[in-house]
Amino acid sequence: MSVRYEPGETLVHRLDPRGKLAVQIAVALAALAHTTPRGLVGVTLLTAGILAVSRTAPAAALAEFKLVLPFLVGGPLIEGVTLGPVGFSVTQAIPPALAAYRTVLLLLVAAVYVRTTPVRESRAAIQRTVPGKPGQLLGLGVGFVFRFLPVLRRDIRRLRDGSAARLGTERPVRERMRLLAIGGLNRAFRRAETLELAVQARCLAWNPTLPRLRFARRDAPALALAAGLLVVAVV
Repeated sequence: MSVRYEPGETLVHRLDPRGKLAVQIAVALAALAHTTPRGLVGVTLLTAGILAVSRTAPAAALAEFKLVLPFLVGGPLIEGVTLGPVGFSVTQAIPPALAAYRTVLLLLVAAVYVRTTPVRESRAAIQRTVPGKPGQLLGLGVGFVFRFLPVLRRDIRRLRDGSAARLGTERPVRERMRLLAIGGLNRAFRRAETLELAVQARCLAWNPTLPRLRFARRDAPALALAAGLLVVAVV
């Protein structure tokens, strides 16, 4: 399963997508500006609050990024290895470990946004923020990505499961990676061709009728939080 919109009645679900985008960007800027352990503690508490309000389980959200997590864990381990003499330096591993942890926090915040925001509202937020054709192109791209990536992930999972059922796990790792990459690319190209035909058949509109967005009183705390985080990032 991939991260996707899940209908709900939480406060985060009811917020304007532009406010949620502002909070997401502000959290990223604050995390990048304050890279010390104390700063990351603050971002951790904020992320925990966002997860709680949106009723998103951290373990379930992290499970959606299981392909990325090994790289985040492996980076600090590789950076800490010393060659002369051979050993492990905790001092060298701490900066990349903090950076990896910061990335995990940002992934969690991004997962909350995707889980609580319909694709059409995300597209509407982008097109109303970026004027003209550029905004329409960005909105269209966001819609395609949110809808296309989960399908590709399901295809890759089916390829992996089919290979395992045929004793593919007995093959060398390099051979398994090659077969999975080739099969995944073939599926992706076929999906792209099908998507192209579907778009042409439906007379794709560059500027369709999108949901109406309007800030309400419930959006005030989110906007205030975003403004406060921007100040923290700058200061």
